[in-house]
Amino acid sequence: MASGLGGLNKSPHGVVIGLAQLALPDPHTREALWAQTQKVVAMVAKARRSNPAMDLIVFPEYSLHGLSMSTAADIMCDMDGPEVAALRQACREHSIWGCFSIMEANPHGNPFNSGLIIDDLGEVRLYYRKLHPWVPVEPWEPGDLGIPVCEGPRGCKLALIICHDGMFPEMARECAYKGAEIMLRTAGYTAPIRHSWKITNQANAFCNLMQTASVCMSGSDGTFDSMGEAMFVDFDGTPMAEGGGRADEIVCCELRPDLVREARINWGVENNIYQFGHRGYVAVKGGAQDCPYTYMHDLAAGTYRLPWEAEVKHTDGSACGFATPERVYAPTPAPREE
Repeated sequence: MASGLGGLNKSPHGVVIGLAQLALPDPHTREALWAQTQKVVAMVAKARRSNPAMDLIVFPEYSLHGLSMSTAADIMCDMDGPEVAALRQACREHSIWGCFSIMEANPHGNPFNSGLIIDDLGEVRLYYRKLHPWVPVEPWEPGDLGIPVCEGPRGCKLALIICHDGMFPEMARECAYKGAEIMLRTAGYTAPIRHSWKITNQANAFCNLMQTASVCMSGSDGTFDSMGEAMFVDFDGTPMAEGGGRADEIVCCELRPDLVREARINWGVENNIYQFGHRGYVAVKGGAQDCPYTYMHDLAAGTYRLPWEAEVKHTDGSACGFATPERVYAPTPAPREE
């Protein structure tokens, strides 16, 4: 499928998404965090000016906080704080949907790495906490809100996962199982992950008949070099549009969730998202609908254990300078909805 020249030739059923390869920041004070928030707000305005057909602008993971992995309270955000308020106002002012990243204060433990999808009226439509922090490098609390799906612009179904989440095929499968037609993946990855980034973005799309839109931070903060690499993949696994490493470039593509719906209904061969739960339906009515996967049973029972588990060397963050935790995981109470 063509990309519609990034939305320059928008179809009646198209959803135009922009992926912002935002320049990598390095804020260490509240003032610097606020200045970076204003940079993101300015990029929302740029997105609207540069492409009037754009429905959604997506910012990478760490677009406010950079890659320092600092958990300092001074630069953590709250859902009702000024940074989120500014992002909501930007979407409202420029009549565009936005996907944003914050490191969220958590009074019950380590901060969360959280993602937000905000609509063109400034309302939060999806709120997600990263389920799989990139251990042992990242100190974030494991997410406790599951994988939400929301209705996005033009009636599409959106899901959001963050960076390392996309290396687990179960994450993309859960997005699709809950109805997502387009899965966003925001990241801060650096160049060593480039190949893995591309093949997982493609596999996540094809295995679930789902379009994926993924973007990393870009450029250098003087220590780290993020890779940009914006990438749109069609539901058959074919890349539709790709960016390079140019910082602050917005890479655009028109996606067609209506064709995702059509494929999910009409495909026979390789309709994997359906066939996964209906094994061998040619031989037996409706297919086998059991669960033959040992790891799923063990995970659900809390007994997941690899055959080589006792030999795994990295089981905490000490290799990256983090103290060995003593607290056992328990989901924290989610913020109350007003």
